[in-house]
Order: sequence, then C-alpha cells, then structure tokens
Amino acid sequence: MASLQTTATLSYSSSLRKVKDAIHVPKPARVTYSVPKVTRRKLQVEELINGSVDSTPLEKNAITTHIYEGLFSPSKKSNMATVQLYSILEAVADRIEMHKNICEQRNNWNTLLLNSINMITLTATAMAGVAAATSGDTTPLLALKLSSALLFSAATGMSLITNQIQPSQLTEEQRNATRLFKQLHTQIQNIIALGNPTEEDVKGSMEKVLALDRAYPLPLLGAMLDKFPEKYEPAVWWPSSQFQRRSRTQESNNGWSEDLEMEMREVIEVVKKKDIEDYERLGNIALKVNRSLAIAGPLLSGIAAVGTSFVGNGSWAALVPLMAGSLASVVNAFEHGGQIGMVFEMYRNCGGFFTLLEQTIQATLEEKNLDKRENGEVFEMKVAMKLGRSVSELRRLASKSASCCMKGITVDEFASKLF
Repeated sequence: MASLQTTATLSYSSSLRKVKDAIHVPKPARVTYSVPKVTRRKLQVEELINGSVDSTPLEKNAITTHIYEGLFSPSKKSNMATVQLYSILEAVADRIEMHKNICEQRNNWNTLLLNSINMITLTATAMAGVAAATSGDTTPLLALKLSSALLFSAATGMSLITNQIQPSQLTEEQRNATRLFKQLHTQIQNIIALGNPTEEDVKGSMEKVLALDRAYPLPLLGAMLDKFPEKYEPAVWWPSSQFQRRSRTQESNNGWSEDLEMEMREVIEVVKKKDIEDYERLGNIALKVNRSLAIAGPLLSGIAAVGTSFVGNGSWAALVPLMAGSLASVVNAFEHGGQIGMVFEMYRNCGGFFTLLEQTIQATLEEKNLDKRENGEVFEMKVAMKLGRSVSELRRLASKSASCCMKGITVDEFASKLF
C-alpha cells in the first residue's frame, strides 16, 4: 500500500514539472529613462567691488513677477486697496484681542474691589460693636476703636477711587468695543470678498477704526470717559462722514420707490418718539441713581470712621458707626454688585445704536442720486433685521405710525423688538 502511494506521488510531481517547463513566461525588458539635467539659473545680485556698486538685474520668473507686480503695483488701485484693507484688518483683529483682555481685567477689578470694600467695612463695623460692648477706658477699647477707625478710613478711600472709575462701566465699555470691532472686522472681510475695493473703502474703514478708538479708549488716566456727565448722552462710535459704496444694481430706480421712502421716514419718527426718548429717560435715571450711590457710600464710611471716636461714651454714640458702617456696606453692594455703572453704559450704547440708525436712514434719504444709494430692498431688509422685525412687520409698523399721525395720537409700540 505504501509503495502504491509513493509511486502516485512521484508520477504527479513529474507531470507537474513537465507542465511548468511547457509554460514559458518571458521576462519583461528593462526600460531605462533618461532624465535631462535641470539647468541651474544663477541669480545675480548686486556686488560691492572696490566700493562701487555693480547693479545687475535679477533673473525673475515671469509668472512670479506678474503676480507680484499685479498685487503691489501702484498703478492697480484696487489691488493696492486690498493690501491696505488687509493691513487694517490685522490692526482690527489686534484691537479685538486687546479690548477682550482689558474687559476681563476690569471685570476682575469690579469683583475684587467690591468684595474687599465690603469685607473691610463689615470688619470695621464688627470691631466697633465689640468696642461698644467693652466697658471702661481700657487698652483693648482703645485698640478696637483705633482699628475700626483705620478700617473705615481705608474703606472710604477705596470707595472714592472705585466710584470714580466705575469698574462695571469700564467692563461694559470694553464689551461694546469688542463687539463693534468684530462687526467692523466682518464688514472689511465682506468688502474684500466682494472684490474691487476702492480708496473710499480704505479711508472709510480707517476712519471707523479711529472713531472706535475715540469712543472706547483703553487707558484710564487722561483718556477715560466721564462717568458722571451733566446729562445723558448716547454713545457715538462712528465717524462724522459716512462713505457709501456705489450700488452695482442695474435697475433704473435702484430698488427705491416713493412708498419705500415714506416707510423709512415713518420708521425714523417711531424710533425718535419711542425708542430714543425711552432710553434717554432710563439713562438719566441710571445716571442720577449712580451719582447718588457714589456719594452716599464714601460719606457713610467717613461718618462711621468719625463715629468710632465716640464709642464708649454712651450707648447712643455706639449706634453711629454701627448704623453708618452697615449702610455703607449695603450701598456699596447695591452700586457695584448691581453694576449700576454698567446699566448706564448699556443705555448709552442702546441710545447710540438708535441714533446711528436714524442718521443712516436720513443720510440715505437725503441722497438725491438713486445710484449712489444702497439698493432699496437690501436697505429695507437691513433696517428690519436691526430692529428685530421682518420686512412685512416693518411695513406694518410704518403704516400704523402714519395712521396714528393722521389721528394725532402716538404709536403704542416701540420700533425695536430686540431691546
């Protein structure tokens, strides 16, 4: 049996060898490629030979030269304007980061100063109470009275400084500056994306940056905004001269009609009679409250500091520093914890928003050349979006204002639904 298996295996292997010998696969021919040597082009530069300059022009690639000259050649104003806009864009991005960092810093100031002043005031009040409970003119009584007076004096000085700079209002200023610089950053990007920027675009962007720098200064000393003006005034962060881009539409009337102009005039009337007046009223209230609290806090701390000298002379004399210190802590917490300065700055910013909207609509309507205006349909949509309304709601508001004006009554709703 084993011999049969061996014979079968040998016969199978011999037949397989014959099949392999019968199939002959030729080897592929070896292909060689000749790669030409790349000639190295020497760039000749200016050489100094014996103090004299041998000026030899550089050998430039034609495509690179064309791109470089096309981008930076002064003869092509649109490309030069693009380069300038990119430079302004870089400066705006840097300002966004600066205002953001300053905002965080001044927000920390508000928290730290508020907690520190309240802790100092409450500690001084507690020490005055302990001193009042101590009988006799002893050394502990004198130490408690002196410590309480020093703490009240420190709280008074810190309150005066804090109320003068209003950290919560400073924080809100930097928040608004960050938001407006981001908005300007997006506007410049849109101008570049649309293509063919002009010198007016560059000049307008530069003026907007400088106007924002004036409206929201970074330093405190010498440039800080007045925190207690005589009366409420809305914030102004736009330049006095506004440049409007020429519309690219091919329509004869550029999307404008008499009905649309009448609609915009009615919107202006509603904004002036309702929104601007309301924020002016609220701004004056916030200003008066903030000024009163800024005076009351240090005054109460000062009274408490003086009142500590009478502690120990009678039960009624001890009430003066205790009551004044407690009230000073409450006033300080309400003013800076409630961020009354931030509320006032918020009202200023909202008033500035509506003032800018009013001036923009008026300047657009005063332009007699329709081609120089922004497209009417686009402008109407922008106004509606800024007021938090749809286009149909904006038209309904304008018709309602016109009917109320004919009846001699005031419209019963505000133009803005956002704030």
